[in-house]
Amino acid sequence: MTTTAHTHRTARTVAPEQGGQVVSAFAARALAVTRIGFGLTFLWAFLDKLLALGFGTGRDETGAVDQFGDAAWVNGGSPTEGFLAFGADGPFKDLYGSIAGAWWADTLFMVGLLGIGLALTLGIGMRIAAATGALLYVLMWTVVLPPENNPVLDDHLLAAATLVVLGALAAGDTWGLGRVWARTSLVERFPVLR
Repeated sequence: MTTTAHTHRTARTVAPEQGGQVVSAFAARALAVTRIGFGLTFLWAFLDKLLALGFGTGRDETGAVDQFGDAAWVNGGSPTEGFLAFGADGPFKDLYGSIAGAWWADTLFMVGLLGIGLALTLGIGMRIAAATGALLYVLMWTVVLPPENNPVLDDHLLAAATLVVLGALAAGDTWGLGRVWARTSLVERFPVLR
């Protein structure tokens, strides 16, 4: 059974396993836009690092761009080495420096970017995507401690919190495949995949 609201146009029904919250149609759409925006951000980071498109990857210190060059992951470049080896600071600097460019760190990072990006964009697997995306953001926050403009908070922690909200409020159900995904036998058997 689900909780219902006043009218179909003003509210959205949410299943009881999510606490029976009623979210307005406007709020559901705002969550969907936020979800899709985050998903496309993860996918863009994946593509830029995969192919060295010259935005975050493939641009040298002079500003010259070498698209599809040596920095591309498909050409043997490391998506983690630059940030972890040269950008790390604070109490975890040595830890991150020691894993910079490791094949397993590169692979986990790229698989994470792709998986989180696809899940958020499509609105499926929101619970796992929100949890792993939040974890990735928190790990990135720990690379440079303390943050530059605030002793504690920065955009990584706010993004992590936002992903938790998206997962908690079933943001994949609006403008996504979340409702269809939730009805699959796999998700019915393992609700954590919702």
